[in-house]
Amino acid sequence: MLADIVGWIDPGLVIGGLLGGFTMGLTGMGGGALLTPMLVLVFGVSPTAAVGSDLVTSLAVKPFGGAIHARAGTVRWDLVRWLSLGSVPGALAGVTLLHAVGAGGDELVKIMLGFTLLAAAAVMVWRARNPVPDHVGPPTPVRPIPTVALGLIGGTVVGLTSVGSGSLMIAVLTLLYPKLKRSELVGTDLVQAVPLVGAAALAHMSIGSVSAAITGSLILGSLPGIILGARVSAHYDGRLVRAAIPAILGASALKLLGVL
Repeated sequence: MLADIVGWIDPGLVIGGLLGGFTMGLTGMGGGALLTPMLVLVFGVSPTAAVGSDLVTSLAVKPFGGAIHARAGTVRWDLVRWLSLGSVPGALAGVTLLHAVGAGGDELVKIMLGFTLLAAAAVMVWRARNPVPDHVGPPTPVRPIPTVALGLIGGTVVGLTSVGSGSLMIAVLTLLYPKLKRSELVGTDLVQAVPLVGAAALAHMSIGSVSAAITGSLILGSLPGIILGARVSAHYDGRLVRAAIPAILGASALKLLGVL
């Protein structure tokens, strides 16, 4: 039994998971935006299997960050509820669409993933130039309709590509709630991502697009990676890593779209 488990482990995927988890813990960015294109472009995993396996990995990793913010009181649970009201059905709709496409699913994922990565890279550059200050003031009131709409659109994109639960959602949250504290933005985004990736991961498992071997190797690397990254972030702000991520995402997107 032990030999079978060890045989599933791919050292390259473990290292990839370690790097992805470390980046997520250090900067709060990356995650699916790094791991999914890595699986497709570096390890030759089919796009559909890459998305499904990455979502299950995220489901195992994201609750750690969310729990830390929940204990610190930096989660807006009212926003989490409204976002989840849209994102959970959105994620299920995205996976349903992918399943309905059938044989063309891998090509659809590659195209969607390419454009989503370009959008994520642009968002990261925009956020770097427009940092969110830690506002001090009365609680920001909820805007239910645009919040649910954001969840629905973001959930659909995540179900199709596994990208966007962090990089894209937090950017639009910044626009919808410009007076929300930076710590609350990050905490709320991490917690809302748990039901979102949970729904998407379960849906992908139901259509058989998750590889246990790939997921196990990624989790084995991602868990210590995110813990290590979070510890390092207390002493280093990850500025160089943050600057490099958009370039990596942009190059990956162009490769997926056949431009490079």
